[in-house]
Amino acid sequence: MLEQAGLVRGAVLTMLIIAVVACSVAMALYTNRPFCLAPGMSSVAILSSIDSIGMTPEVAFGIIFWEGVIFVIISFAGLRNIIATAIPASIKIALSGGIGLYIALIGLKSGGIVVSSQSNTLIFGDLSTPKALMFGIGFLLVLIFEARKIKGSMILSIIIVTIIGIPLGVTQLPTHLFNVPSGISDVTLRIDILGALRPEYLPWLLTFFVPDFFGTMGIILGVANQAGWLDENGDMPGIEKCFKVDSLSTVAGSLFCMPVMTTYLESASGVEDGGRTGLTALTTSGLFALMLLFTPLALMVPGVATGPVLTIIGFQMLSSMRSVDYSDKTEFIAVAMTILTYNIANGMALSIVSYLILKLAAGKGKEVPKSMYVIGVCMLFYLYTLV
Repeated sequence: MLEQAGLVRGAVLTMLIIAVVACSVAMALYTNRPFCLAPGMSSVAILSSIDSIGMTPEVAFGIIFWEGVIFVIISFAGLRNIIATAIPASIKIALSGGIGLYIALIGLKSGGIVVSSQSNTLIFGDLSTPKALMFGIGFLLVLIFEARKIKGSMILSIIIVTIIGIPLGVTQLPTHLFNVPSGISDVTLRIDILGALRPEYLPWLLTFFVPDFFGTMGIILGVANQAGWLDENGDMPGIEKCFKVDSLSTVAGSLFCMPVMTTYLESASGVEDGGRTGLTALTTSGLFALMLLFTPLALMVPGVATGPVLTIIGFQMLSSMRSVDYSDKTEFIAVAMTILTYNIANGMALSIVSYLILKLAAGKGKEVPKSMYVIGVCMLFYLYTLV
């Protein structure tokens, strides 16, 4: 997926493994918690489509850098609760659903299930192609494995579809099983920090920040609840340490073309099987590090093998839709415009502007945090740049 953003496949894989190991080890040693970090899938999906919105990889990682800097300031200044209440829950919920549909659509397009017609509308692709067949098999496998509660369902699906692709000519077999890892010079400091400060990129800053900050908080608290670590106030002692590692990981990762580094929900599987300390994260890091010797195996996985998984992840994100109030136009706009314009920033901007307008029209302007008005002005400027 990151190759679609114009990055070198081998260099990205090497850096990905290094980033997962370094950030997870940092989390283990500093917090002694079983949390692992890796690139968030929503940020990966956004980066895979930046070419369609005219954004360069350098600017995209510059935006991620500044998003991480903001997250670092919040984490070290102890502003977590203030920021958590600054953006209305309705917008956060609706945006999550919109991003889910966006990710699902990217997955469907990767398998040729949905394609763009000459009139620039979305239609069914040729379902008789090998890629479409592989996508359909992978999609069904994940659903069946999930229904049977088989652990590692998505990984198993990717492996099986990759093998099926060999006789179909979609999967290219590597010439070597073992290989020296590719260098990372192609992804080192490929970033435009100053260019990312242009005002029209603010919606994208929020697009990366909202899932990173609120996703991290939700995942950490969710896993902590599973482990029985929450106090009487529903908070986890020492959570600020986790936020510090998470935010610094995003900043560091952006310097090496890594998407938003975030605490992974899959950490819950380690807790479920008895992991309670940083040793769990250290073990995971060690296994990831071993994969540096087997990079040819990882590089042979075709994009269509991960497409079904991406689509199902997107569908799973729609669980937030049950909380969407469809009588609230701000929530509807966030969901609809994100997918209909095929642009998350548009959905974000339109939902925030409409939210402010409706609150003011209803005489409830005092209920809106002052910071939201500042964000609203920036969103209006962004929309103006589209005219």
